[in-house]
Amino acid sequence: MHSSLRQHFWITKGRMFCRKIVHSCVKCFRMQAVPASQLMGNLPTLRVKQARPFLNCGVDYAGPFLIRQSGRRSKTKVKCYAALFICLVTRVIHIELVSDLTTESFLAALRRFMARRGRSHNIYSDNAICFKGANNTLCELRIMLNSDTFQEEINKFMTTEGVRWHFISPDSPHFGGLWEAGIKFMKHHMRRVIGNACISFEEMSTILTRIEACLNSRPLRQIPSDPKDPQALTPGHFHIGGPLMAITDADYSSVPMDKLSRWQFM
Repeated sequence: MHSSLRQHFWITKGRMFCRKIVHSCVKCFRMQAVPASQLMGNLPTLRVKQARPFLNCGVDYAGPFLIRQSGRRSKTKVKCYAALFICLVTRVIHIELVSDLTTESFLAALRRFMARRGRSHNIYSDNAICFKGANNTLCELRIMLNSDTFQEEINKFMTTEGVRWHFISPDSPHFGGLWEAGIKFMKHHMRRVIGNACISFEEMSTILTRIEACLNSRPLRQIPSDPKDPQALTPGHFHIGGPLMAITDADYSSVPMDKLSRWQFM
């Protein structure tokens, strides 16, 4: 909030007023849990080594979330999941909506992710069954590409640019604290925006994309106090050179819900 205001206005004691507004929100205060504090160990090498966004990333699933199976008037509810990819260095987040927990669905989400964000060299995840199946499929793909039937140049390129999959230790979710925190931030917004509403697959995909833009616009460090430097460093700076703020919509909070169109309601 303070970072967005600094781009247009300079408010005296703005940080104090922003904290006061956030802390006075009853809904946010009720949902804010007090986490346990632990001593932090040394970061892995890939976390502190300079690299482009998503060259080394982690992935985790969130859900299930209930959505409408077909049209807006359908009463049939089905489950869907969100696959969250987070860069280990720049903390840029990419969210893909997945229809089920099969290996095929995850591989399709992985292909969409790499087509838009670039190929990753190292992917870290927990020991979920779908991730193990994806790892086996990728190994079979690597074996096929490394066979003698393919040209030597293609074989050399895929060998150097292949994806290495890493699993954290079993029953050790704290080893994946980076993507677990990303899931917590994503659910933080989903609970306050969606609540108990049941929406369609397209509407859920739109909301997750806007949440992704919001998370990629969060400051990574304290907002500078110099008026000549109004922008704080965000994950979006590593990706496009600036924050990925979503387009601001009109305020319909004063309009009754039964008089809103579907997209106004969203």
